[in-house]
Amino acid sequence: MADLRALFSSNDPVGSAEAFTNRQAQWNLVATAIEEHLRHIADPAFDVEDLEAPRTNVITFHGVGGVGKSTLLRKLEASLTAAEQRPQQWGAPAWAGEKILPIRVDLARSASTGSDFERVVLTIRLALAAAVGHPLPSFDLALRRYWDAQHPGEPLEDYVRRTGLVGKFGQMLPQQMQAALSEAIGALQLPGLVGSAAGQVTTALVRALRERRERARALAGCARTAALLEAEPDLEALSYYPHLLAWEISRLPAKKAVVPVILLDTFEDTADRHRDAERLLQRLVWLMPNALFVISGRNRLPWADEALQGQLDFTGPAAWPGLVPQVGQPARAAGQGGARQHLIGDFSARDCDTYLARRLTQDGRALIGPDVRAVIAERSHGLPLHLDLAVARFLEIRRTGRTPTPADFDHTFPALIARTLSDLTADERHVLRSASLLDAFDLDLATQAAGLAHQAAARRLVERPMVSHDLHAIWPYHLHGAIRTALRTADDHTEDRWTPADWHQAADRALAALGRQWQDTHVLVPGRTLLVACLRQGLRLARDHHLDNLGWLTDAAFAYVGDSVWEPLSPPNQTPLPTPDVSRQPEADTPADALAELLDAIARRQHEHRARTAERLTALLDGGLLPGELTDLALYYRAKAHKDLGRTDAALDGMRQVADAAGRLAPRGRRGLANLARIRGDFPTALAAVPTLGWEGRHHRVLAHIRWPHGDIDRATAAFEAARAEAEQHDAPGERAIAQTLLALVTAFTDPLRADDELALAHQLLDQLDQRATGFYAAVAALVRDAGTDRDVIDRATVLHTESTVAGLPWLTPLIETAVAFHHAVRGAHDDLAATIGRLREATANGDFAYYVDIATAMGDLPQPASSAIQWLDDAPTVRQRWRALVTARQDHLRGTP
Repeated sequence: MADLRALFSSNDPVGSAEAFTNRQAQWNLVATAIEEHLRHIADPAFDVEDLEAPRTNVITFHGVGGVGKSTLLRKLEASLTAAEQRPQQWGAPAWAGEKILPIRVDLARSASTGSDFERVVLTIRLALAAAVGHPLPSFDLALRRYWDAQHPGEPLEDYVRRTGLVGKFGQMLPQQMQAALSEAIGALQLPGLVGSAAGQVTTALVRALRERRERARALAGCARTAALLEAEPDLEALSYYPHLLAWEISRLPAKKAVVPVILLDTFEDTADRHRDAERLLQRLVWLMPNALFVISGRNRLPWADEALQGQLDFTGPAAWPGLVPQVGQPARAAGQGGARQHLIGDFSARDCDTYLARRLTQDGRALIGPDVRAVIAERSHGLPLHLDLAVARFLEIRRTGRTPTPADFDHTFPALIARTLSDLTADERHVLRSASLLDAFDLDLATQAAGLAHQAAARRLVERPMVSHDLHAIWPYHLHGAIRTALRTADDHTEDRWTPADWHQAADRALAALGRQWQDTHVLVPGRTLLVACLRQGLRLARDHHLDNLGWLTDAAFAYVGDSVWEPLSPPNQTPLPTPDVSRQPEADTPADALAELLDAIARRQHEHRARTAERLTALLDGGLLPGELTDLALYYRAKAHKDLGRTDAALDGMRQVADAAGRLAPRGRRGLANLARIRGDFPTALAAVPTLGWEGRHHRVLAHIRWPHGDIDRATAAFEAARAEAEQHDAPGERAIAQTLLALVTAFTDPLRADDELALAHQLLDQLDQRATGFYAAVAALVRDAGTDRDVIDRATVLHTESTVAGLPWLTPLIETAVAFHHAVRGAHDDLAATIGRLREATANGDFAYYVDIATAMGDLPQPASSAIQWLDDAPTVRQRWRALVTARQDHLRGTP
């Protein structure tokens, strides 16, 4: 339908068209498509071998990520499988008497390799194996020949089992393929080929087909069977075999007849990134016209675009009439089976661009240029209304005689607010504005942020289409991005518009409500999940609205750092918390700014050089905006950074300040002092501090760190096991992972087999966390486990040394060299051991970790360093004897000596 605004906007002729495909009931679309498909394939004129007829056997659902496309396809699969799984409101279909076979393939598990197309083909054939129950000879012979050629020595049964395709009927396909082979041998009267390879049988079958023998044609009479069986059995040939599959389905007896509905999910993982893989899938669709394909992806399927000619085999509107964009189509047409492209949610970026390009044209060309389209699409968040308003603004600017520029559209539209608020009650508008302060919310949070006593207005609001709903999220509701941005940034000319004070008060209420949720309802949601979610929203509110009273955010900050998990505090697709430029330290204007920067610096130290961490924390401390307890937090983590950098005196000063402050971080400060005493080789002082630490000071872990340098591996192991158990009792996964990794390190010296198991568990725990330094510990443990073997210990140690140095963790160097020394001592490589000890002396010249030199010399049964000033808990000869015994025990282990 023509846009009269565009028509009358200028003396220049401007073409216009509406390009929206409106949202419909997806089940009605699928049900109608299946009805049409059944009528189509039942028509006597339908020929499954016709390669020229237009294809109407595909429909698509497209939309932004996370809008529910995969969920929809799973629900469709269940509903088509069993009527009792179909939602009651969907209603019964008209084709209840037909045997529909839904087959869902998740393309997200695939990339762009041939084996992934194999998975698609095998999934379809496996489903047919269960539904039909007997061979599909021509296809099965071709597939068997392909398999023997491409997977020599790998039985199909093993592949099906290994790749997870097995399911309930996984072994039926190999059995049916073997039956197809036997059936061909019997039909062609080839007893001498029983048990032969599929290639020999197919050669005989091709010869029989070429000679037009009746028994061969009855077995595999598709006109193109011989050509396909003669072709080189490679991936290209496999992509044409579905033609044989379609032919076999078409000739099934009535009692076995099925109509496949093949659901290809997450199509963008293939189509948008790999045209070669898309070509294979498109062939599948084209060559199986008696199967209906339901495809979901983030963008519309562009196969009807002639621009793809040459990239895909079948393109253009004549080939895919149902995929042609439905310009100006009535709103309900798609749901009645007209268009086969169905939008779920908002437009994807590509569709925004397509809409804007086609919306206004002049002389057949897009009037809105690509640079302007890009800005409009980004600011719209896919909202059709925003696109419409942008088109109107484009026409208004153009009417003044000026050419619109991208900067003209880098803003939101007041009209968007007016249209959004026009049919809302006063309370609903109040809740809407309050909710726009939040990234996500529930009814209680929105109501409290609005300062209302009842949830009725919030409940009515969340039923509006501007609010999205995610049942699996902590807070299930969030406003559409474009509407939220407009409410927050556009000029609001409504009668009940808010003043800056109103916005500030609402932010204060929202922050308090978040705090109450974290404090009162965390028992209903996993602790850290709710904690991080509340911190993300709370920090942004406090920072953006200059809320000086940090209140619960201080407690939440301590809870966040308490377990060393380090989830990012900047949620996806949102402006992140301040991240410092390498050359410039951002200025914190308020305590909230300072707290946000503090937590970001602490978390990002996993990805930044420790010197950078120390610099950021020093700037925060110099700024003086952090309250007392948060100052202790900055002091503590700066001292840890100094310790990691080898700045032991600075680290001692910081830890002492934290310990003397007697705040909630005092046990950690005392732990830091104990660790620093141990690093300096003063083990008695370190041991004396252990009883004062408790769980908060990680007493068991500190004790284990004291015991294992003495070669007292049994007591160190017991202490690390106690540390792990205590972490489990306190539901502290970060501490548990640290204790487990260190347990793997110490057991690696005595029992490589056990270390294997301990390392496997450590990696399993670390995979869920962001602990780079602990990951380095795990790598050292693997070196110790492999000491004395030919498993590239030295090369791995070199790489690990480089990585830890780049990360700003020089304290790891002596530990890595000690692992290398253990390796050389076990192998009896005396020269290499001497060189390693030399590097150790250099790395510990400042006195830190000097005990590693004593340990390395003991491993090689070399004289104790004359300058050694280590204050051991046991006498030095006993310590040296233990470490030498560990070396000889490993040598015996490698020789197989009991």
